[in-house]
Amino acid sequence: MSKVTKEAALEYHRSGKPGKIEVIPTKPYSTQTDLSLAYSPGVAEPCLEIEKNPQDAYEYTAKGNLVAVISNGTAVLGLGDIGALAGKPVMEGKGLLFKIFADIDVFDIEVDEKDPEKFIQAVKAIAPTFGGINLEDIKAPECFVIEDRLKKELNIPVMHDDQHGTAIISGAGLINALEIQGKKIEDVRLVVNGAGASATSCTRLYMSLGIRRENIVMVDSKGVINNKRQNLTPQKQEFMTDRDINTLEEAMVGADVFLGLSRADVLTQDMIRSMNDNPIVFALANPNPEIAYDKAKSSRPDLIFATGRSDYPNQINNVLGFPYIFRGALDVHASAINEEMKLAAVYAIAALAKERVPDVVNAAYNINKISFGPDYIIPKALDPRLLTCVAPAVAKAAMDSGVAAKPITDWEAYKDSLRARMGYDNKLVRQLTETAKENPKRVVFAEANHVNMLTAAVNAYKEGICIPILLGNEEMIAKTAAKNNLDLGDIEIVNLRHDREYDRRCKYASILSQKRQREGVTQSEAYEKMFDRSYFGMMMVETGEADAFITGTYTNYTDAINIAKEVIGIRPEYKHFGAMHLVSTKKGTFYLADTLVNRNPDDEALVDIARLSAHTLNFFAKDPVMAMISYSNFGADKDGSPAQIHKAVKRLHNEYPELIVDGEMQLNFAMDKNLRDETFPFTKLNGKDVNTLIFPNLSAANTACKLLLEFGVNDSVGPIQMGLNKPIHFTDIESSPRDIKNLVTVAVIDAIVAEKLNKN
Repeated sequence: MSKVTKEAALEYHRSGKPGKIEVIPTKPYSTQTDLSLAYSPGVAEPCLEIEKNPQDAYEYTAKGNLVAVISNGTAVLGLGDIGALAGKPVMEGKGLLFKIFADIDVFDIEVDEKDPEKFIQAVKAIAPTFGGINLEDIKAPECFVIEDRLKKELNIPVMHDDQHGTAIISGAGLINALEIQGKKIEDVRLVVNGAGASATSCTRLYMSLGIRRENIVMVDSKGVINNKRQNLTPQKQEFMTDRDINTLEEAMVGADVFLGLSRADVLTQDMIRSMNDNPIVFALANPNPEIAYDKAKSSRPDLIFATGRSDYPNQINNVLGFPYIFRGALDVHASAINEEMKLAAVYAIAALAKERVPDVVNAAYNINKISFGPDYIIPKALDPRLLTCVAPAVAKAAMDSGVAAKPITDWEAYKDSLRARMGYDNKLVRQLTETAKENPKRVVFAEANHVNMLTAAVNAYKEGICIPILLGNEEMIAKTAAKNNLDLGDIEIVNLRHDREYDRRCKYASILSQKRQREGVTQSEAYEKMFDRSYFGMMMVETGEADAFITGTYTNYTDAINIAKEVIGIRPEYKHFGAMHLVSTKKGTFYLADTLVNRNPDDEALVDIARLSAHTLNFFAKDPVMAMISYSNFGADKDGSPAQIHKAVKRLHNEYPELIVDGEMQLNFAMDKNLRDETFPFTKLNGKDVNTLIFPNLSAANTACKLLLEFGVNDSVGPIQMGLNKPIHFTDIESSPRDIKNLVTVAVIDAIVAEKLNKN
């Protein structure tokens, strides 16, 4: 983790628009009519509806997706009582996390009031604005009183995240750590160092999970909280022990679990060595743990260790919980966040850590393979599955416990809505994956010694998407697999240059030379070509010894394209073939063509690209609505690429009138239906949302695609080959394993469709 300097932190917060969050309109506001609807006189109508039925506020206002992050600044991070205003950057940061992880809008509210009663009254007075309240950075013991009162007196979810966030996330980690260490929760002995709000909440939650009260020892700055101590707060009295021990060192002897929510360097290696076999240490002091990571790990080999830091394994990070807990609570209009909902979040987070980690998470943390074990007891903060894992679990618990006013009936639809809300709507990819699993096909992987392609092949095989055939040297592939912890199992490896493949090379050469004999290809020349992976692999598909072929991580795609035309050929109803990228964005899924093959297509090629694109969308069970993109609109420029597109559109309208396609047009007109229809009411796209963009040349298409990918779309598939006789697909150089696996999925579906066509 790179070091954060004072200068960098200050510049980050003041550069551009100061702060980290802003408010933006969600409705049109460009015309007088818009403004009349937004404010006077139109705004009166929803006001009157809400007056009659307060629940209608969820329908007509932002209340249902708005959370208040409220603090008085008395216990800010590791900074202490710095005051309400000084704590504002932290509250803005919390708002940012709510938005980026769960699409929840936030107003941060800093209340300059330390008196609990006055603070409670202030929060109650503004509560009608919000769908939920996240209390933040309020010191103990006042935070207990404030949260308890607000939970009782308000009918919206209220949670003090400093108390419950750490409890929920560490509770999930504890469940998994105990499973790995082979311990039963009802038998373990727990030492808690720290007695503030978070420590109290964590200990209470652990008891709900099964830890017995008599097996808990809590330690504060004065030592063990035992029956010798006087003037203890009610919270500390709750965890008072009758054991005759006074120090942390004494408490650690024979302990199974240590939970630290105190300060740095209070735990020693000797203390850890005095614990029972297979100990668990959660050192969560911020920013530096109770014992340094290296010291803890070197103290004994059987230790599971967690901290609050992102630069070490097993980060106990509240962001794993609060965005998704509030998301689930808001979506069912919950009146509270109760214990049932918190426990549901615990178990959901714990279960997610046991599932296979997606490539996007491995890539985000630059780790080859994350898997459940001592160094991975809790999901990573950037795991996109948390949204669809935790929020539904919390929502269901709210319904089951009777605090939900708007129950969910279709859970798959709800999960789809969550993905769409965050731009994670890769439903199409998931559907294709399920289809591929039903009838996996033999897929040849050309550059199998490349780690990304090999990883994609192994993952696709394990998921049941395809039956891989790896081309390459067996020893090199084995070394790559071993280095990257990839289990090849019984996956077939074909060394096309080995002597044992002589007969197959001869057979393929004979077939190719006969096919191309009037184009100057001799038997001997064809035989030499069979030492090339692209020729050999494509011939496997051509002869039916494989069903699909993937290449591109090393190969120059231009060479591979030419080989594909020579070996496989273009479908007879076309004169060109092309490639498409599918990109999933917050605005939906879009299809871009041609992103790989045709450099400067003429009108004939553009017609084929449009037809191929329409065919491909039908392949994906989508109705194509295609815009031919240019820098001018409908004949405004008579030269260059706009003229070629103009000719292509005219031919498409005359020869293929069933296709919904028009242009040439600028991108903003293609994407803004209202603007397009108002300006060009004659267009064939009138009233329709465009889902397919046909670009004038390869440079424009490829640049647009790469720009989208760099700006961060959730999922992409491509380049998807369009127009060859058989399933031959080309990846981009240095495509990720995830990208390659997505393309393999398409190749398998392509092969399934081809098989059905051949049978018919």
